[in-house]
Amino acid sequence: MGTGFCTELGKTWEKGLNDAISRSFIGKYFKLQARKSCFTRELRAATATFLTMAYILTVNATIVADSGATCSPADCTPPGEPGCGLKPNAGYETCVARVRKELVVATALSAMIGSFAMGVLANLPLAVAPAMGPNAYLAYNLVGFHGSGPMSYGTALAVICIEGLAFIVLSASGLRAKLARIIPPSVRLACAAGVGMFIAFVGLQAHQGVGLVGPDPSTLVTAAACLHTDPVTGACVGGKMQSPTFWLGMVGLAITCYGLMKDVKGSMIYGILFVTLISWIRGTKVTYFPYTNDGDARFHYFKQVVGFDKIESIVGAISFAHFNQSAVWIALFTLLYVDVLATTGILYTMAELGGFVDEKGSFEGEYLAYLVDAGTTVVASTLGGSPVATYVESSAGLREGGRTGLTAVIVAVYFMLSLFLTPLLASVPPWAIGPSLVMVGVMMMRVVKEIDWGNVKEAVPAFATMLLMPLTYSIANGIIGGVGIYIVLSFYDYVVWVVRKVAKMSREKNQVSAAAAGDQDLEIN
Repeated sequence: MGTGFCTELGKTWEKGLNDAISRSFIGKYFKLQARKSCFTRELRAATATFLTMAYILTVNATIVADSGATCSPADCTPPGEPGCGLKPNAGYETCVARVRKELVVATALSAMIGSFAMGVLANLPLAVAPAMGPNAYLAYNLVGFHGSGPMSYGTALAVICIEGLAFIVLSASGLRAKLARIIPPSVRLACAAGVGMFIAFVGLQAHQGVGLVGPDPSTLVTAAACLHTDPVTGACVGGKMQSPTFWLGMVGLAITCYGLMKDVKGSMIYGILFVTLISWIRGTKVTYFPYTNDGDARFHYFKQVVGFDKIESIVGAISFAHFNQSAVWIALFTLLYVDVLATTGILYTMAELGGFVDEKGSFEGEYLAYLVDAGTTVVASTLGGSPVATYVESSAGLREGGRTGLTAVIVAVYFMLSLFLTPLLASVPPWAIGPSLVMVGVMMMRVVKEIDWGNVKEAVPAFATMLLMPLTYSIANGIIGGVGIYIVLSFYDYVVWVVRKVAKMSREKNQVSAAAAGDQDLEIN
């Protein structure tokens, strides 16, 4: 059988290339003919997928670098000053900038390895990369901003490694689906929306995004986008809503929205690219390279354009020294829960979209896909990065006709090429990344329509889950709060069920006793 389903591509050379590859070992291995696809279609699908998810290279590095990673007071100027990372300090900021470059490489390597394994082993057109949500949980809840959280970066990486190993066991044993069903459906749905709100809130702050939201001593948070801020507290001290970088970020957000409205592939990249290119012009009010020592250092690194940064400070930073903390076990449960739900939901959604699901509700490569996701998380932790997951942006490739693992393999090649553009990728300013975080939040809110808002027992836990995540700055708090409220609201049902069960058993016992007494009367008579 030929590749007649791809003859509509037209060009003779293109048809010849598709026929040759379909008949080759590669074509047979990826079942191009069996799945009615061809090389050029898979190439287009991979390009669309990569364009829609390439933002993760800089976004993930920026978020995780906010934790300070392996930076410590010893990197400060002067060294050893307690709390120096929580206020402007040249030495500590230099360390964070170095770590951010390494995290770009770690992100690209994780995505490359995961996507390649997904394509070769599971033969599915799904890309894998560091997940949005778990990365924010790592940076802001576990390690905390510049190391202000309950555990060190090494301990957090150990938690991620153990979580990946646990997920491998759950996937291999078939317990994954059972674990996912333990959490109430309304809370499961609300988790995705809550994480989206959390990520959007991060994108609206100054040091991670556009700076619209800032601290306020009376109301905790307020509208900011200030021209001048207090370097220690971050509070606005003048020029509210007058920040040039904020308004430039809003233009980038508008570009992204217009592109998504018209279903333009890579819309988030175009928004980031526009803001970034404007911010690279020196001598303007929105430049990322001001004429300061810090700005000059950034510009010097940026001018290299092509380069490969080694992962030195974060690779192998895993530490199991402090696993006796309660925070460690809470974090382990939270990450495992989020990974199980997210991976299950995304994989099934993508499989449905691609038409892979059979009448039994399963699909080819399902078992290996879960193992790939879990295994790549373990690899990412050893590289010093955050947990990975299958990306919903894979839907862009599915819409372009991607049907085999060749799509994922080509995405892996794109990520490999990105490893050599670290100087450019590390020079993307936060106000270019913030709008993309907001849009990720918007897209993650879609699930709220599936919540039964007319049912108070379902609506209240879901709302609490969504609300607590951004307001307490903790994904774990949202999950615990939602599940706790659901249990409390279900207590009445449990009591009623127990009472009815006891009453039924009592009636049955009385009936048996009455029957036995009747039999005795008959015998006496």
